[in-house]
Amino acid sequence: MREQKSRIRKVLRERKESMDPKDRLEKSRIICRHLMRLIMDGETVMVYTSKEKEVNTVPLITSLLQRKNPIVVPIIVKEDVSLRLSYLRSLSVLVPSTFGVPEPIGSEIPVNPGDVDTIILPMLGFDRSGGRIGYGAGYYDRFLEKNPDLKKIGIAFACQEIEKLPVDENDSPMDCIITEDGVVFPHG
Repeated sequence: MREQKSRIRKVLRERKESMDPKDRLEKSRIICRHLMRLIMDGETVMVYTSKEKEVNTVPLITSLLQRKNPIVVPIIVKEDVSLRLSYLRSLSVLVPSTFGVPEPIGSEIPVNPGDVDTIILPMLGFDRSGGRIGYGAGYYDRFLEKNPDLKKIGIAFACQEIEKLPVDENDSPMDCIITEDGVVFPHG
């Protein structure tokens, strides 16, 4: 299965690489608009801080800040392959950190994972049964294993869809997947 996932990741990376940057940003804005319709006022949302070729989460974070939803961002801890959580009150505190991911290093406001209602996950790929494939390090998989009760929403570009992903017991299915085309997988 590891080899199969490796081949799929290669194909999906190539698809993302081939996207036009302006197109990527416009599709990111559309995805964030779809997503904001699903998030309730007051809901505490954990959202990844995007790198260049991922769905850009700045429009989402900006909308959540304007609506005064509590926002939590992950901080990558390479030593034990885990995520530490921090509240985010301003985009200005984000600085490139581990793997170039923007993180609030030096401005952390610790969060208990139990305070999070919904998690917005990055995905390298997905299928219409709620399957998600990440980048391969397993940070989010480990986090979700320890926090299974979170509402899990994966966001990706439509071009990242695969007909059927190979999944194993470590892969948490998404409750919802959103692309620029809207909600493409609702659970239940």
